[in-house]
Amino acid sequence: MLSFQRIAERFGHLGAIREAMLLREDLPAAVRQALVANLSETLARFVSGRAWLEHDRAQRIAREACEKATVTLAADSPERELAPLVRHLRESGQLTAGLVLRALLSGHVEMFLAALAELCALPIRRVSSVVYDEESSGFRALFEKAGFPHASYPAFRAALEAMREGGFDMGDGIRLKRRIVERVLTRCAEEDNGVDVRPLLTLLRRFAAEAARDEARVFCQELAGEAPEEHLLAA
Repeated sequence: MLSFQRIAERFGHLGAIREAMLLREDLPAAVRQALVANLSETLARFVSGRAWLEHDRAQRIAREACEKATVTLAADSPERELAPLVRHLRESGQLTAGLVLRALLSGHVEMFLAALAELCALPIRRVSSVVYDEESSGFRALFEKAGFPHASYPAFRAALEAMREGGFDMGDGIRLKRRIVERVLTRCAEEDNGVDVRPLLTLLRRFAAEAARDEARVFCQELAGEAPEEHLLAA
């Protein structure tokens, strides 16, 4: 992995090198993510440099696209690669509260647990026992040890409550789950604890819009897939 990592760091900005590496089936998930992050940054600079988008907006869109791709990559990678991927994200400064919340709201509980274990320097079994225990009050301590912004705590708490009710059965762990996101958004909007949650609400609204778009896209794809059969039946 070290050789792949060095190539990605030194030549990941070159399209031909990046594409050749991404075609390799044996490329570690952490290196693959580094290349995706490099591509996102390159595209953001290109778009803002052409004045097609303001610099801050281009950076935000690229970052969100990279985070979405990262969660998808984590879900599609072998379980043994999850811990190294999360470690890479922490070392590269990408293991943010926003990314971890996205993973949780996508139903990728394993990535959420791995992130907490990495940030808290605790065994993942201990982290899991706290998260899955409905009677435990230890999640707040884990949250604070992880160093997440205090204002984001209501979102994590509401997401965990919703998932515990559903038995943590959240599907593929790739796409944001609209029902959960909207529930968390509603709960956070009702918070009145003296903490400014406006940035959190803005993030959750973007998550809700993305979840609605993805849900509509999947519905259209399923509808298109059924169309030929329906046409034959009608004939």
